[in-house]
Amino acid sequence: MKNYIVGLGEILFDCLPDGKKLGGAPANFAYHVSQFGLNGIVVSAIGNDDNGEEIKEILSNTPSLEYHLEQVAEPTGTVQVTLSGNGIPQYDICLGVAYDNIPWTPGIEEIAKNTRVVCFGLLAQRTAVSRNTIYKFLDTMPQLGTLKVFDINLRQNWYSKEVIEESLNRCNVLKINDEEIIKVSKLLDLGEITDVDPNETLLQPVHFEDQVRDLIRIYDLQMVVLTCGAFGSYVMTIDKLSFQPTPKVQVADTVGAGDSFTGSFSAAILAGKSIEEAHKIGVDVSAFVCTQAGAMPQYPKELVERVRE
Repeated sequence: MKNYIVGLGEILFDCLPDGKKLGGAPANFAYHVSQFGLNGIVVSAIGNDDNGEEIKEILSNTPSLEYHLEQVAEPTGTVQVTLSGNGIPQYDICLGVAYDNIPWTPGIEEIAKNTRVVCFGLLAQRTAVSRNTIYKFLDTMPQLGTLKVFDINLRQNWYSKEVIEESLNRCNVLKINDEEIIKVSKLLDLGEITDVDPNETLLQPVHFEDQVRDLIRIYDLQMVVLTCGAFGSYVMTIDKLSFQPTPKVQVADTVGAGDSFTGSFSAAILAGKSIEEAHKIGVDVSAFVCTQAGAMPQYPKELVERVRE
């Protein structure tokens, strides 16, 4: 087994105010995992166009990051990204692109059989072709000792109760943010979220704990990672609760910060770190990425060494 750490789903260009940068949550995840010397690999689709060729060139020149990109008739994905005054991205996501049509192929099947961790979301599931490929991938992976991370990433209106539930039934780790858990709780009838005072300096677990515990119980999850922006983040298991405050940094933009958290947290768990240690590493890596432009900066040595210690 080759122990691939796979980002499965969309790969695209984020078209930012200062130019386009390679992105897509699964691609970002694979990049961030590869920063720690693990076998990160992007599995997606590109078009037969200049953007597709440019993506291959970028990935070919990215040390330690592998890729498997099926070439399809549709154009390579792009997203127009605008940033608010505090660096929060807003997305205008094109439909009918290559990552909507990721085919199930022998090459992808072979990767699935050798995968130790996969991270997938909802965006690439908005069409049946890619959704079925993602499900086949998850079902083909070894069932023991693997992590299937569902980084939910609600985007625009491209999700449904049925697809969310199908994904929850196939994953064992859920990553979700405070805005998303409110929407998902309503969608899945998990009960009302306790009213949150916007003037509070710290979100308390009581605001979301009942819903998170229900998700763990109903869908047999190993853990839920709940990020609450500037208020901090939680990692919950059936019997543990870890909290970390969000460091205060000079934000360049937050594009890819959540994916860096997921990638570094997963890398730390694979390295045998405790949930609390992995959580702290994920928070610190995410804070660093917020200080950099774009989703895929190079990590400083001291961050990498914390996972390898």
